[in-house]
Amino acid sequence: MASLLPSFFGSRKTNAFDPFSLDIRDPFEDLFSSTPVNVPASTRETSAFVNARIDWKETPEAHVFRADLPGLGKAEVKVEVEEGRILQISGERSEEDEGKNDKWHRIERNSGKFLRRFRLPRNAKMDQVKASMENGVLTVTVPKDEEKKLEVKAIDISG
Repeated sequence: MASLLPSFFGSRKTNAFDPFSLDIRDPFEDLFSSTPVNVPASTRETSAFVNARIDWKETPEAHVFRADLPGLGKAEVKVEVEEGRILQISGERSEEDEGKNDKWHRIERNSGKFLRRFRLPRNAKMDQVKASMENGVLTVTVPKDEEKKLEVKAIDISG
């Protein structure tokens, strides 16, 4: 049974107990509902594009976020930092224009808005965030402060 779980729930590398994430995702939500329950009502009315997949890795120098956003340009994507060390990535993919004489046979590409928020750890340098977009992949780099080594001070024991 354990071997079925990774293929059933996908191969995303996530941690349900990640203390830095505001993005708490229920693995059963896709099975029972077509509407994400953890998304604000104003965003729910968009489409499944709301669940843009984003990877977050930590290197010794920075936190690096990568989002696959095929078909979007940097004009349709917004990266913001908020008070409280919140990184917000949002955007919108517009629907295809319907021509007068067009006949659609199938529409599988999602359109609509997406919004993802991440609470960053204390060592994030929020004033030095950089973002770039290449070939439909958004990369956001948040540099980290150097870790301060704990100083150990010996205490004399009297008596």
